[in-house]
Amino acid sequence: MRILITGATSGIGRQLALDYHHDNHEVWALGRNQTALDELSSAGMQAVRLDLADRAATLDWFTAMTPIDLAILNAGSCEYIDLPDFDSALVSRVMRTNVESMAVCIEGVLPLLRQGVRPHLVAVGSSAAYLPLSRAEAYGASKAAIEYMIRTLRIDIFQENIDVSLVCPGFVKTPLTDRNEFSMPFRLSVEDASKRIRRGIDKRQLEIHFPKRFTFILKTLSMIPEALWVRISQRLVKHGE
Repeated sequence: MRILITGATSGIGRQLALDYHHDNHEVWALGRNQTALDELSSAGMQAVRLDLADRAATLDWFTAMTPIDLAILNAGSCEYIDLPDFDSALVSRVMRTNVESMAVCIEGVLPLLRQGVRPHLVAVGSSAAYLPLSRAEAYGASKAAIEYMIRTLRIDIFQENIDVSLVCPGFVKTPLTDRNEFSMPFRLSVEDASKRIRRGIDKRQLEIHFPKRFTFILKTLSMIPEALWVRISQRLVKHGE
């Protein structure tokens, strides 16, 4: 397969690139960290430095690209709100990085997937989108927006025979989560996360969520009455102070 992966210089994206390359697929690894890109290039991948926040440059690059069979849109960031100061600039940064950049990539990659073999579009969201969580006003909102965008896109392009999957991981040990100062239950290694994602992609699952013992808890909590969840979460926040 010809595979394109964004956010391929760190964490889940990097592990996916390494694993797919190991399985003899042609991998195009996109990212901004030149040192990490050089390492991927030395391993035999097509490593491309691209700032997805630059819409014009990104779309120009996609226009010059050849057909793709599998696109994994993984690039993203995480920042948390610390009240009493609500930082709107932080919200803007997170939405631009997580949502707007993914939208630009979708615009650029769809024409390439239409020319691919059994084309498959995969977007990496988060299980944080399942229900409101403390300090996640920006990050959770961005992942909820991704979920809605991908689920809607799946409806609108079904006649084009492009499969669309959404990945909703729990906690995975990456440089991003290493910055977290709170407990992260059931945190997985990137190797384990990559294996689960690739297995889900092979099965063309609509939603790839893991670890199940964690995501099922969140899914269950998301179904309880809103007022009850608010009381529970407020008590958790108060207890953590």
